[in-house]
Amino acid sequence: MRSPTLLLSIVLMTVCTTKDAIIGAQFIYNGFAGSNLHLDGEASITQDGVLTLTTGNSNSSTVGHGFHPEPLSLFREDHSFPCFSTTFVFSVTPNNTERYGYGMAFVISSTPDLSGALADRYMGLESAAVSVRPPFFAIELHTVTDDYWAGEDNLVSINLNDLTPVISSPAGYRYKADIDNLLNFEALRLSSGKPTQVWVDVDCATMEVSVTLALVPMHKPPAPLISYGVLPSDVLGNSTVSRAYMGFSASSGGTFATAHQILGWSFNVTGPAQPLNYSLLPLKRPKKDGNIKRLMKWLPATVSFLTLLAGSAACLVLRRWRKKHAEGQEADWEAELGPRRFSHKVLRAATNGFGTTQLLGKGGFGSVYAGVLAASGLRVAVKRISSASTQGLAQFTAEIIILGRLRHRNLVRLIGYCRHKDELLLVYEQMPNGSLDSYLHGQTTKNNNSLIWSQRFRIIKGVASGLLYLHEDWEQVIIHRDVKASNVLLDAEMNGRLGDFGLARLHDHGADAHTTHVAGTRGYLAPELLKFGKATKATDVFAFGAFILEVACGRRPMGLNARGELLVLVEWVRQVWVASGCVADAMDPRLVDYAEEEAELVLMLGLLCSHPLPGARPGMRLVMQYLDGDLPLPEFSPDYLAITDGDQVVEMTPSVATTITSLSGGR
Repeated sequence: MRSPTLLLSIVLMTVCTTKDAIIGAQFIYNGFAGSNLHLDGEASITQDGVLTLTTGNSNSSTVGHGFHPEPLSLFREDHSFPCFSTTFVFSVTPNNTERYGYGMAFVISSTPDLSGALADRYMGLESAAVSVRPPFFAIELHTVTDDYWAGEDNLVSINLNDLTPVISSPAGYRYKADIDNLLNFEALRLSSGKPTQVWVDVDCATMEVSVTLALVPMHKPPAPLISYGVLPSDVLGNSTVSRAYMGFSASSGGTFATAHQILGWSFNVTGPAQPLNYSLLPLKRPKKDGNIKRLMKWLPATVSFLTLLAGSAACLVLRRWRKKHAEGQEADWEAELGPRRFSHKVLRAATNGFGTTQLLGKGGFGSVYAGVLAASGLRVAVKRISSASTQGLAQFTAEIIILGRLRHRNLVRLIGYCRHKDELLLVYEQMPNGSLDSYLHGQTTKNNNSLIWSQRFRIIKGVASGLLYLHEDWEQVIIHRDVKASNVLLDAEMNGRLGDFGLARLHDHGADAHTTHVAGTRGYLAPELLKFGKATKATDVFAFGAFILEVACGRRPMGLNARGELLVLVEWVRQVWVASGCVADAMDPRLVDYAEEEAELVLMLGLLCSHPLPGARPGMRLVMQYLDGDLPLPEFSPDYLAITDGDQVVEMTPSVATTITSLSGGR
C-alpha cells in the first residue's frame, strides 16, 4: 500500500488521430467566472470565479474534476513533444491541521470523463480496472503522512506510467545567492492554504520536464525544483497521440477532508504560457467593513427594547465594535505579511515559559529567548517586546514587513510573529554561534577563543553581500540604519548574518530618503546623519566602515583610552597609519596569523567607507568588487581622510575622486 498524495499530474494518454483537435492553441483563465469548463463530481465554480474541486465539507470520500472544454493537439506527427508549458495558482486548505488530503492533480488526458476513477489516495485518476490503464506521466505533490509513503510528506515527485515516483524533492523553491552564485533552498508547505503557483515546462531540445514552485506573488524562481529527462516512448508506447484534454482532478473526505481550489490557469502548446494577472485572480481580500455592517444590522432591533436595556446593549456593542475595529486596523499590515503568525501558547511552550535558562540577551527592545518549536523541532530565537520597550509597534511592524519578504543567505530569517495583549514577539531562526560582538569583545565564556582571520574576512564579505542586497538588489531600497557587530549573528558554519531590522526604512529606487529622527548606535553614526537626521545608503556605508574596522582591529568603534580620553576607532587607525607608515599595525594583536594583503584591504576600505564626506564613500556594489578582488582599491593618503570640503577631493586624490564620482550617479 502507498500513502495518499497531493498530485499535480501531467497524464499523457494514448488515443487515435482526430481532425477535431485544436492545433497550436493556448488559453488563459485569470479566474474562472463565466467559463465553460467540463465539470463533474463535487467540482463547481464559485461566484468569485474560483474553481473548487473539493469543498472539504464532506465526511465521505469525494472526487471533483474540471477540464478545459476543447481538446488540444499536444504531440507532433513524429511522436515528439512540443515545447509546451503551463502555469496555475492553487490553494489547499485542510479542515484538520494535522490530517489533510487526499490531493489534487493537473491532468492531460484522452478524455475529460474520469467519473469512474477512484477517490481517496487515487486522486480521482486511477480506476478499478488498472489492467487497461493507458501509460501516463505524472508530477505529484505529497502532503499526507502515513505508512503508504513510509512517513514522507510535502514532497514533489515525477512519475512515469505509475504513481511510484522516479525522482522526488521536498516542496519549496530554489534561488540564487549573491556570493558565488550558489543556489539556496526555501521550503514551503503545500497545505498551508496560501496561494501557490506551479510552472510546468517541457524543453523539446533536451526532452526534460521541469517543475517550479513559488508562493504568490513571487517571481518564477531562476532554477526548477525538479527536472527529469523522458523519451516519447516512455510515455506514448507504440500508440499515436494527437489530442488531449487539460484539466484538474482532486479527491477528499473523511479525516482528510480538504478544500482544493484553482484560482488561475494558463496553457500554451508551443511555447511559454502567458503570465497570470494576479490583480484579476480571485484571491482572498481582507474584509474591513464587516464589523460596521453587523453593528448597523443589530441597532434597529435594540430600539424596541426597554430604554435601559437598549442603552446597555448599545454600550456593549459599541465597546466590542471599537475593539474589533482597532484590531482590523492593525490587521491591515498583517495582511501584507509572509511570515506565520504563532499563538502565544506555542511560543511560551517553546521557550519553557520564557524561563531565565532560555534567555539569550537583553536590550532596549526587551529580551531574546532560545526555544524549540514542538511541531517541527526547529530551534528559534524569540524576541519579546514589552509595551514599555523603546522598540514599539512601529519598529515591530517595520521589522516584520521588511524581513518577512527578504530572502538572502546573509540576512537573519524571520520565521513568524505574535501579538498578545501588550506584548509583541518576533520569531527568528536561531543562530547557534550567537552574535559577532561576543566573539570580538569576549562577553561569553564559550567565546574565549577569538575568531581567526579567515573567519573574520568571510564574515565581512557576507555582511557586505547582505547590505548590497538591501541597497541595490531588492525591489525597494532598504536602509538598515543599525549596522554593527552585535546585530551580526553567526550560523553553524560561522557565516555572518545581518539582523535586527527594527530601525530599518525603505523607499523606491531612484527616490530620495525621508528625513527622520536620528537612530542607531554611537560610533557607527555618520556625521551628516547627526547633523541633518537623514538616513541614506551612504550612512549605512559609514556604519559598515566602522564595523569592518572593529572586526579587523578587535576594538569598539568608540571607547576610552588608557588616559580616560575619548577614542574614536576610525581616527585611531588613521593615526597609527600616519605614525608607523603601515596601516596593518592597527590589526587585532590576538591575530597571530593573517593574510597581509587582505588585512590591509579591509583596513583601507574601512577608512574609505568612514570618510566624513558621504560623496567620497563607495557604494556597496563597489565595496563587494573590492573585497572580491574584481577591482583594485584606489590609492589614497591619510590626509585624504581628513578632508571636509568636497571641492578638495579632486585636488587631493584624483583616482579616488574619479571612482566616487562615477558612483554618485550609478549606485
